[in-house]
Amino acid sequence: MKIVIAGAGEVGSHLAKMLSYEYHDLTVIDEDAKRLDEIGSSSDIYTITGRCTSFDILERAEVNKANLFIAVCPDENMNIIAATLAKQLGAKKTIARIDNDEYLAPNNNDVFINMGIDYLFYPEKIAAEEVITLLGNTSTSEYVNFSGGKLALVVFRLNISSPLIDKTPKEVDDGQESLQYRTVAISRNGNTIIPGPEEVFKEDDTLYVIAKHDHVNEVMRFSGNARVEVKHMMILGGSTIGQRVAMTLQDQMNVRLVDYDAEKAKRLAEILDSTLVINEDGRNTEAMIEEELSSMDAFVAVTGRSETNILAAMLAKRMGVKKVIAEIENLNYIKLAESMGVDTVINKKLITASNIFRFTMNTDVQAIKCLNGCDAEVLEFIAKPDSIITKKSLAEVKFPSNAIIGGVVRSDKVFIATGDTEIKAYDRVVVFAMPEAISKVGKYFD
Repeated sequence: MKIVIAGAGEVGSHLAKMLSYEYHDLTVIDEDAKRLDEIGSSSDIYTITGRCTSFDILERAEVNKANLFIAVCPDENMNIIAATLAKQLGAKKTIARIDNDEYLAPNNNDVFINMGIDYLFYPEKIAAEEVITLLGNTSTSEYVNFSGGKLALVVFRLNISSPLIDKTPKEVDDGQESLQYRTVAISRNGNTIIPGPEEVFKEDDTLYVIAKHDHVNEVMRFSGNARVEVKHMMILGGSTIGQRVAMTLQDQMNVRLVDYDAEKAKRLAEILDSTLVINEDGRNTEAMIEEELSSMDAFVAVTGRSETNILAAMLAKRMGVKKVIAEIENLNYIKLAESMGVDTVINKKLITASNIFRFTMNTDVQAIKCLNGCDAEVLEFIAKPDSIITKKSLAEVKFPSNAIIGGVVRSDKVFIATGDTEIKAYDRVVVFAMPEAISKVGKYFD
């Protein structure tokens, strides 16, 4: 597939790195030659220095031959113009990142489709929705629904009180009358493991478990962490994410929002009529003590500065807050933050990648989630008639070793996959896969 990416910032660079595993014909456009040098030196990617809204640059990038054009510059207007031009020049499908919720309204979205933009995405909105979901599942570090909520991926770290420590997946599976959940991966010391039946769970392992919806709470108890009912929450940062979370939850719980900018705090106080807005520096320990941080059930740090969010999250954790979520945009900081006690990380680059990556698959992919603190992705496929995956049982089909099938949804029936499971045409199948396995996995469902 020929893919052109407009924008070599952290989002564009991360996308290019991910897509390079799939051996696509990749071109990246950016005005900053230094950024392009960094991308070109690490991957087999063609780079062009220039503005992505220039006809000359777009023609040099051969967008007329592009199967997919992705505009992820910091400026949404530039993204909209570039995607529109690319479509007019012959790109088959175009995607643009935006920063305006109004554009996503059904009637307004039709305007962009008529302009030639096939898909708009707003990372901050999706990030806010993730935070809200996680606040309802407080013993997890990530939680993703698949197949309309019939299956869920639950991610949690094993603390010292977890009943899973020193057990194997086989022992856990044998303890179930019929299989209701399955561990599909373990993150340990920065490495991702697809576990065999005799792998031993250890303290501080992060587990990735596929579970039937009605057994999620049972799985959550394995973490050793009690589920916290969030009644009092503090948000640090009046960013778009912070504002959306407060707006959604302020009528359900006691919400306090802290921002150091006096003008912004005043403006937010007018918008968030049921939220206590506080003008204060969240890094000031004494100030946060005065604002009763220690009495909060949850703390969400979304200032837009990774370092500030990490420091504030660590302070909240030390003061006894049970659930701590931090936005960390520097990918290199994610594992560091998790090792320092941050419960959950939100990263807009991974959110963006999750939303775009499925458009690069030839197979019918319904959803994809790029995971924090883990090298793998989890995908939901629909098995096509006569595809390889439908020919034999999973034990016989020789599925790639660096991927694993977690669950299957067939009409109203839900299965946790085993070696005896047989996939039927049109089944929805949730797969956990390392990046280098994704293209191989896709062929099984095509």
